[in-house]
Formats: sequence, C-alpha cells, structure tokens
Amino acid sequence: MAKVPVQLRINQEDYQVFVEPRKLLSDVIREDVGLTGTHVGCEHGECGACTILWDARPARSCLLFAVQAEGHEITTIEAVSHDGQLSPLQQAFHEEHGLQCGFCTPGIIMTFESYLKDHPNPSEAEIRDVLSGNLCRCTGYQNIVCAIKKAAGMITTGPQKR
Repeated sequence: MAKVPVQLRINQEDYQVFVEPRKLLSDVIREDVGLTGTHVGCEHGECGACTILWDARPARSCLLFAVQAEGHEITTIEAVSHDGQLSPLQQAFHEEHGLQCGFCTPGIIMTFESYLKDHPNPSEAEIRDVLSGNLCRCTGYQNIVCAIKKAAGMITTGPQKR
C-alpha cells in the first residue's frame, strides 16, 4: 500500500509524516513522531492506555487512523506538564501513590485532564464512572480515585500547603 503525506499537529507542533492510510494514530505518535508516552495496550479501545486529547477531548488513538487526524489538535501526555512542573493531576498522582507500574497512567491522566476542566468538583461516583473506561491491572483504583479527587481540589482552590 502506498504511503501518503499527513500533516499532524501534536502538542502544538507540526509534523509531516508519510504513512500507509491504514496506520493507526497511536502507532504514528509512537513510531513516527517519537512520543512514547502514549501506550498501546489492547488495540481495541477497551483499556484506555492510548488515550490522547483530540481537539481537547479524550479519544482512543488505537481506534483512529493517522490520516483522520489531519486538521485536528492532538495532545499527548508529553504536553501535560509545563516548564518542568507537573500538572495538578500529575502532582496528585505522585502524592497519593496513584500509580504502580505506570502503564495505564498516561491514559488516565489524559482522560481526567479533560474531564476536570468541565467537572471541577466531581463526586467519587462520577470519578469511578469516568475511570471505568481505563483499565489498571495493578491497583484497586482507590489511590487513583483519591489522586483525582485531590487534583480537583487543587485545581479549584489552589495547592494546599503542607
């Protein structure tokens, strides 16, 4: 199959790649662009490990072809921290031990970076409902939920002094 040129905008940078039309966006992000924070787990959209932001909304990059991304703004986990500082969500995951192996963490972070913008004070039930789209094989989710709840508080009231 012949490769086609694709213009991608990822993390506010432009990339031109030449890919087969059937190549998945997750593979292009990792292999062609070199951003390996987007993980590939199930390749069926079930686990959420490959979640990126597509025009500021969570999307499974393993279910999208790279050619579909032309004209859209893609954000990966690499763009979440700024100037070497973790985002409030990343900081809360660190403080609340919201990760173990870390494989699922980028997808969860991307999901909730978007969700918390629209829902700054979610209940535990709402967090768990949204989290149900991300599979973690290491934890019982409790520390992840605590981290998300803490991040929501940090976002709405600012960081708490220790």
